[in-house]
Amino acid sequence: MDGENEFKYSAEETRKSLKRQKVGVGRTVFVPFISGILGAGLVVGCCFFVPEIREKVIGTANSIVLEKNETKPTVSTNTGELKTVVNLADYSGTAVEVSEKALPSVVGINVVYTVSSFGGRTAQGEAEGSGIIISEDGYIVTNNHVISAESNSLYYTIEEAKEITVKLYNDDNEYKATVVGTDEYTDIAVLKIDKTGLTPATLGNSDNLKVGETVFAIGNPVGMEYSVTSGIVSAKDREVEVDGTTYTAIQTDAAINSGNSGGALVNASGEVIGINTLKLSGTGIEGIGFAIPMSSATDIINQLIQNKTVKRPFIGIGGSSMDSYNAKRYNLPEGIYVESVEKDSPAEKAGIKEKDIITKIEGTEVKSVEELNKIKYKYNIGDTVTLTVYRDSKEQEIKVTLSETPEQD
Repeated sequence: MDGENEFKYSAEETRKSLKRQKVGVGRTVFVPFISGILGAGLVVGCCFFVPEIREKVIGTANSIVLEKNETKPTVSTNTGELKTVVNLADYSGTAVEVSEKALPSVVGINVVYTVSSFGGRTAQGEAEGSGIIISEDGYIVTNNHVISAESNSLYYTIEEAKEITVKLYNDDNEYKATVVGTDEYTDIAVLKIDKTGLTPATLGNSDNLKVGETVFAIGNPVGMEYSVTSGIVSAKDREVEVDGTTYTAIQTDAAINSGNSGGALVNASGEVIGINTLKLSGTGIEGIGFAIPMSSATDIINQLIQNKTVKRPFIGIGGSSMDSYNAKRYNLPEGIYVESVEKDSPAEKAGIKEKDIITKIEGTEVKSVEELNKIKYKYNIGDTVTLTVYRDSKEQEIKVTLSETPEQD
């Protein structure tokens, strides 16, 4: 009996004790916790409207906002600076505007020539390329290799072009072209068609180009007339050697294919800053094309129009490279071994002799005729340059006054 009462008492007291514990936890933990959250929210809410405190609370995160009366989204940085977000629609719009401006100044060129094969058989061949209109009255610039297909081999001979025709943008007619002048060294040629009212290209300054700048290549690749491709300037002043001639070119990843030669490389303002010339091809090679800088081509073009040829300074020697192997073998310096000296040439007048070795021009070492020419062509006809010559086991300096290259050369 006493035990039974004791059990009931204990159970009831235990329930009362548990109830008190729950109430105690609510009062001592839950109420202060809720109060703390409300208090913190009130503080943060007030601080949000204080710029200095807001920046410290939010941190350095950037946000994209649309400013009033603006149509382009901008990025707001932690410094308060607003930067415009790149809009792909703008890029597309630029490409459209460039194309509309430049396309009427680009032409298609077709060349017909005769191929004589081994055994006396002849056939007619054709080649295609592109060109750029540079005057309202029909002057067009292109690559020399587009119109000069002459070459010889054991099995065939390609003769001089028989006919060159030009096709204009949005014009189904073909116009016969005459060759004004060509320059093999720079791979530039000028043509003329009998037509006025043309749209000449706006020529830009390629010296102002920056690596990474957007450019567009316009031409007639593989017969696909008036194609536009885009890319960037991959490099400036890139030296490329083709058939023994070194070109200083603009490198681009804008697609340049067969038939693009002679076409326009255009900047985002629609200005022609280069003449598309060649590309590298082969397994593992992609997106490496080259263009002649317009800044260096302008003088050549003007000379071809005025003189039908390019006047260049002349020394008057024939030579070959003294490479490192032969230099060590014969205990001679590396340089250009003079094999011949032309009569009445600047070299002869200055005292250059056969078997001399030219090691420097104006203090710069040269090891080939191409290297010598590259430096020589930076000077004008009538300038005097200093050649360092090795003769009789010692070096001496000889001054040579450059003359005009004879026409036959």
